[in-house]
Amino acid sequence: MLPEIDCQNKHIKMNYRKLGKTGWPVSEISLGTWQVGGGWGKTFDAKLANRIIHTAIDQGINFIDTADVYDGGLSEAAVGKAVKESAEKIFVATKCGRQIQPHVNEGYTPKILREFVEASLKNTGLETIDLIQLHCPPTPVYDRDEIFGLFEKLKEEGKILAMGVSVETVGEASSAMKYDIVSSIQVIFNMFRLKPSETLFTYPEIDKFGIIARVPLASGLLTGKLTTDTVFSKEDHRLFNRQGEAFDKGETFSGVNYDKGLSAVQELTEVFQGKEHLAAWAMRWVLMFPQVSTVIPGASKIDQVLSNVKASLLPEIPFNQMEAVRNIYNKYFKADIHHLW
Repeated sequence: MLPEIDCQNKHIKMNYRKLGKTGWPVSEISLGTWQVGGGWGKTFDAKLANRIIHTAIDQGINFIDTADVYDGGLSEAAVGKAVKESAEKIFVATKCGRQIQPHVNEGYTPKILREFVEASLKNTGLETIDLIQLHCPPTPVYDRDEIFGLFEKLKEEGKILAMGVSVETVGEASSAMKYDIVSSIQVIFNMFRLKPSETLFTYPEIDKFGIIARVPLASGLLTGKLTTDTVFSKEDHRLFNRQGEAFDKGETFSGVNYDKGLSAVQELTEVFQGKEHLAAWAMRWVLMFPQVSTVIPGASKIDQVLSNVKASLLPEIPFNQMEAVRNIYNKYFKADIHHLW
């Protein structure tokens, strides 16, 4: 089990875990900002974004994940503003690379990536980016020494403190782990995507890398609030990207069939009965794996932040319920998706 670090925040009890070789104590429930204040078909609201981020900080969250492409840089700017307004030490992680169009291996060069990092510094208003991550680049990028060498230089220059990768597949994570500069691996991991726990988490050297679990609620499926009648806007990736029309389909509902997902959620709701919603238990399930440093649920409302942090306070999930999750995964999803990512 990764060590928990006593919370110094006066607002709430929050557990902290070590982020790999950085040694940073990061909140085990953190904040992803893909849809903070906007995104997913909604117009960006800077005031709402500011309130959401400050609420997260007040709840003991000290790790915030953003990206230069979220709302065209507005998310990065909102994170930078809130962090500068806070007296707490907040670790800011952003990502680069997805602006490259077409998004192909040949588009990745040290020059363009350096420009992206410098743009993120300007956009956030920060002197240094704590953690810069490659944003799900094409697989061949993970074998290019000059790309990772750039981030060594940026670290020497003081523009970044650490570098990580956001991956689509376990194979990509394995390739990235050979570079000393890589400190963290961001990967989709949730009740519908068990493969990392059976592969990546078992590697002998995994304790050197901070595991950042993204999409913990499978794009909202694991909240238990979506139905066959749910209507998504035309700008929402949950409508237009179910088959990977715009980017890897694994980012949308974790790549599972929507109707199968609803059936699985119905069974999971029966497994996790009680006053706490399935969403909190879904994140607590992720935290049952000690290899995970932090889980980064998104939030488009303040009450979602408050709900998310509850997962850190829930008791451990007993063996029979952990097995029930695995059985539901095997029943509905394993044959369809296990080999893909």
